[in-house]
Amino acid sequence: MHVALSYFQAIIMGILQGVTELFPISSLGHGVLVPAWFGWNNLVSGQSASESFFLAFLVGLHVGTAVGLLVYYRRTWMKLLGGLGRQVGSGGVRSLVRLNAPATDPQYRLLALLAVGTVPVGIVGLAFEHKLRTLFAKPLAAAIFLTINGLVMFLGEWLIRNQHKLQRSEDLATLPTTGALAIGGAQVLALFAGISRAGVTMVAGLLRGLDHSEAAELSFLLATPVILLAGLYKIPDLMGHLGDGVRVQTLVGSLCSLVAAWFAVKFLTRWFSTRTLTPFALYSLLLGVASIIRFA
Repeated sequence: MHVALSYFQAIIMGILQGVTELFPISSLGHGVLVPAWFGWNNLVSGQSASESFFLAFLVGLHVGTAVGLLVYYRRTWMKLLGGLGRQVGSGGVRSLVRLNAPATDPQYRLLALLAVGTVPVGIVGLAFEHKLRTLFAKPLAAAIFLTINGLVMFLGEWLIRNQHKLQRSEDLATLPTTGALAIGGAQVLALFAGISRAGVTMVAGLLRGLDHSEAAELSFLLATPVILLAGLYKIPDLMGHLGDGVRVQTLVGSLCSLVAAWFAVKFLTRWFSTRTLTPFALYSLLLGVASIIRFA
């Protein structure tokens, strides 16, 4: 019988989830490290168990984050779905596979690329998500991966600045299917607590020639169906014995996550219009190293 988390903890973790899922600093990493730093033993003690109410709670918070993203990008998603309707209306169902045809609706094309980009993490997540989370949802492991997360972002920015000298090779309108697959595939790394989904997908997008603003937008759009489905996937766990004592707290935390995610994406879309990943890389590196020292 687990000890239920408090409403204060649920609110803090909900806000933390909404912010860190979109800021490239790893929501799952913070979900592991923050309770450990605060000494919330009622949460930390069950994180690596094969059945953990806290891990079910954390993934349940993803629903709130996804809804916040959907609200923010509601007009974009309406345009994408409208593109799907126009594509079918003008070319029939068979036209859905012709992404590079001159007559392909650009909004439908982007929707199709998002679908392609979710395939790798969908397959790997279904097969290994539970094992990876229970194996690596520990403070020291999360600290190591958070440090790696910072190094990946530093390396990505360094490559762009010093090696590629990028002449824009691609943008969202011309991104090929292989590019979407590569960028979406980077989300697989976020199954390790401490690796940021936003961080690795943005780096992958930048290395394909997208600018920071486009890489961020693509990252957020790719994340929406993945984190929504991940959250919904855990609803049965919360409805079962793992949810005893935490269902209402999960709802409260999810509402906090929704609001935090909306403000986070609003801030980040402005940030990445003129700025880079470097401050987030530095933060990940400093917190990661400090946490390694603390929990080693």
